[in-house]
Amino acid sequence: MENQQKEKSSAKYSIIVPTYNERLNIALIVYLIVKHLSDVDFEIIVVDDGSPDGTQDIVKQLQQVYGEDRILLRPRPKKLGLGTAYMHGLKYASGNFVVIMDADLSHHPKYLPSFIKKQMETGASIVTGTRYVKGGGVHGWNLMRKLTSRGANVLAQTFLWPGVSDLTGSFRLYRKSVLEDVISSCVSKGYVFQMEMIVRASRKGYHIEEVPITFVDRVYGSSKLGGSEIVEYLKGLLYLLVTT
Repeated sequence: MENQQKEKSSAKYSIIVPTYNERLNIALIVYLIVKHLSDVDFEIIVVDDGSPDGTQDIVKQLQQVYGEDRILLRPRPKKLGLGTAYMHGLKYASGNFVVIMDADLSHHPKYLPSFIKKQMETGASIVTGTRYVKGGGVHGWNLMRKLTSRGANVLAQTFLWPGVSDLTGSFRLYRKSVLEDVISSCVSKGYVFQMEMIVRASRKGYHIEEVPITFVDRVYGSSKLGGSEIVEYLKGLLYLLVTT
């Protein structure tokens, strides 16, 4: 109990938010993070992959409002993959915990206090949001998208036995040291990255807890998920089946 209180008092959360053409979403997601973490020490690290829509200009305006120590803009020249975006952001993280989440409002910041509470209560190395337990769900997807996501998770559960219910989600809290360890052993760069991260963490024996979330399809902008990502997912599943 004493250790938990000590960790809570010294906890700082680095929230890594990769962006590409999220000009219409980034201000709102930042506002909501600030609103829901009013009593928490945190920083937001925006990793923008050269968005042509002016996302970086909006982030610079947000820095004027919230401060450059609270909002860190760490851009890259072009789209280089989701996995490497987290690795890039991690280099600048000063917190002892790291949150990864999407910028498109599909991951509502209102769940962040639940992630933090769950970690504090259990001492978990990773807390991951899940759509596939009681209290979780998906809003705004058509039937095909739901079937695709559910099918991807069923395939992974069947072949990989990861011990978590939602492998393809990307709303997670990590101890920084754990994220650094796990991310160094991952080779995937696209959407398979999330699955590889949680599978390798499970194989390494890290304590993983889950929090139910409702995933909401993006309101502004277009989805980055396409047929090529689905093919990459299947290839990644086979890779992990062989290597883990």
